[in-house]
Amino acid sequence: RLLGAACVIVGDLNPARLAHAKSQGFEVVDLSKDTPLHEQIVDILGEPEVDCAVDAVGFEARGHGHEGAKHEAPATVLNSLMQVTRVAGQIGIPGLYVTEDPGAVDAAAKIGALSIRFGLGWAKSHSFHTGQTPTMKYNRQLMQAIMWDRINIAEVVGVQVINLDQAPEGYGEFDAGVPKKFVIDPHKMWGAA
Repeated sequence: RLLGAACVIVGDLNPARLAHAKSQGFEVVDLSKDTPLHEQIVDILGEPEVDCAVDAVGFEARGHGHEGAKHEAPATVLNSLMQVTRVAGQIGIPGLYVTEDPGAVDAAAKIGALSIRFGLGWAKSHSFHTGQTPTMKYNRQLMQAIMWDRINIAEVVGVQVINLDQAPEGYGEFDAGVPKKFVIDPHKMWGAA
C-alpha cells in the first residue's frame, strides 16, 4: 500500500494470519479452500489476475486446498503466481529457496531443483526479482511513513514484546504460525524508549 497499490491481497493457509491481515485492511484468499486461487481473486477484483505478486514463502510452501495443504509442495507458490499474474507483470521472490534441502519431499527438491512452470512465466513475459528484500532501498521511505503515522508497522506485523524468559514460548508460538512477530526485550528497556 505504501508503494501505491490500490488493493493488496494476502494468501495464506493459516486462519489466524488471514484474520490478522483482514483486520489490517488487506484483502485475503484462503489457500486451504478447494476454490481455485484465480476464482478467489475474481471474487475480490472482478478479474482473475493481479498486476504483480510476491512469493514470501519460498521452498517450505504447501499445496492448496484441503488435501494439498497437508503436503509440502515447494513449487506451488511460484507456479500459482505465474498463473494469476497478468502478462508483463512482475513477481518478487524474497521467499527463501535453497540449493540443498536434505528433508525435501523428493530427490530433485533435495538439490534445489523444483518443478517450476518457467515456460508459463516466459510466455507471459513476467519479470522475476529474486533474493533478499533490498531493505536499504525502502528503509528511509518506511521510516518516514512510520514517523508521520502513515503506517503503524508494529500493529501490521503483530509485534508482541516479551522478556528473555518467555523466548522459548515465543519461538514455539511463532513456529505454530501465530500472526505475531516477537521482540525479545531482555533488559526491559522497551518501555523506557
